[in-house]
Amino acid sequence: MTTPQEIEIKLEVPSAEEARRLLREAGFRVSRRRVFEANALFDTPKLTLRKAGALLRVRDAGGVATLTYKGPATVFKHKSREELELRIADPHILSAIIGRLGLAPAFRYEKYRTEYRQSGRPGVAMVDETPIGAYLELEGPPRWIDATARRLGFSADDYITASYACLYMEWRQRHRIRASHMLFRK
Repeated sequence: MTTPQEIEIKLEVPSAEEARRLLREAGFRVSRRRVFEANALFDTPKLTLRKAGALLRVRDAGGVATLTYKGPATVFKHKSREELELRIADPHILSAIIGRLGLAPAFRYEKYRTEYRQSGRPGVAMVDETPIGAYLELEGPPRWIDATARRLGFSADDYITASYACLYMEWRQRHRIRASHMLFRK
């Protein structure tokens, strides 16, 4: 059995509207409409998963819930890592089960995501609207990522391989914010 690999980069964009415009002009079409995502990364009290570069995530995205395991990343120009994902019936029940096993939400983050595809092309482009800004995420084969980034006006110098948790920690330091989770203000 081959292990599913996620290969991706993020690109910071001035706004979600600008990202949507760039994608439309490059021939992308919406493949999954904008949806709100609530994500919880679970870990041990000693942050064993984070220290190993792995994560266990429960995501509720517009009523579709998933459990995801991501292994340690290999980062060169792109980030590549094992990704195992499973749809689940109830994120609250699964979160309770994970809690009973001794793990707790170590980081929670929210975003709005819209997915785009080009007909006959292998990758997916996602517009992520987060509390710390807008990002364009490209996921697919490395050659497709590079060609798509160039078509959208970006270079390899613009590639971001950090997770949203890392981006949020950096943002918190720059803005001297104490909140430990990346959540929209309610």
